[in-house]
Amino acid sequence: MQPKKFILNPTRTAKQGSQINVGKFGDEYQKIVTTLEISPADMESLGVATGDSVRVSTEFGEAVFQCTEAKVPDGLLFIPYGPPTCRLMNGDTDGTGMPTSKGWEVEVVRVDAPE
Repeated sequence: MQPKKFILNPTRTAKQGSQINVGKFGDEYQKIVTTLEISPADMESLGVATGDSVRVSTEFGEAVFQCTEAKVPDGLLFIPYGPPTCRLMNGDTDGTGMPTSKGWEVEVVRVDAPE
């Protein structure tokens, strides 16, 4: 299947924020930062269901996330900040000290289950 293009908006969430204090290597934190929120229509266009894995790619890197259906606009994806989203971002800060972290154009493709 060909990759489809979306706009990704990494976010901060209360759960992600509270778990970061527990530690980034715990199972709960890892689950939070590897869950991609996607609209039902976009899930259908990718041929994925809740729990399926997708590979999200930018020109800087890629990471794998598990899909969950969410009430989000079609064409937009949301993922809590974490190590996986850092793999997708450019280190350039345009002089601000913080890399651009919203509105990235990404390609998404389903990761097929192992045979």
